[in-house]
Amino acid sequence: MLKTYTGSCHCKAVRFEVDLDLAAGSGRCNCSICFKTRNWSASVKPDAFRLLAGEDAQSDYQFGSNSIHNLFCKTCGVRSYGHGYLEQTGGAFVSVKLTCLDDVPPEELVSTPVQYFDGLHNNWWNVPEETRHL
Repeated sequence: MLKTYTGSCHCKAVRFEVDLDLAAGSGRCNCSICFKTRNWSASVKPDAFRLLAGEDAQSDYQFGSNSIHNLFCKTCGVRSYGHGYLEQTGGAFVSVKLTCLDDVPPEELVSTPVQYFDGLHNNWWNVPEETRHL
């Protein structure tokens, strides 16, 4: 069911709203940045995301193909969302970090399906051989 959630970084400098259906699933990846930051996210189209505060409070980190903006708060360092454009996944997207949602009950989080991606080997459409550490 589509619901509107609010979210933020740790210090609340970055705040947002997102229309999201957690039952539609989430993702975890084993690529270098997702692994190191323990990413657990769900992607939406840009019109389902609204930045309420903090555009100037963020810094941007890009690597590889520079197709994804890995934003983080300059004050607390938390990555609450990112955005990019990948033709293979349907074009423009916003990736919201589920652990930055402020008003999601734990019961909803634990029942959210998780799909694993093998980004480490650029084998995105397949599940990595090992996922327990993700």
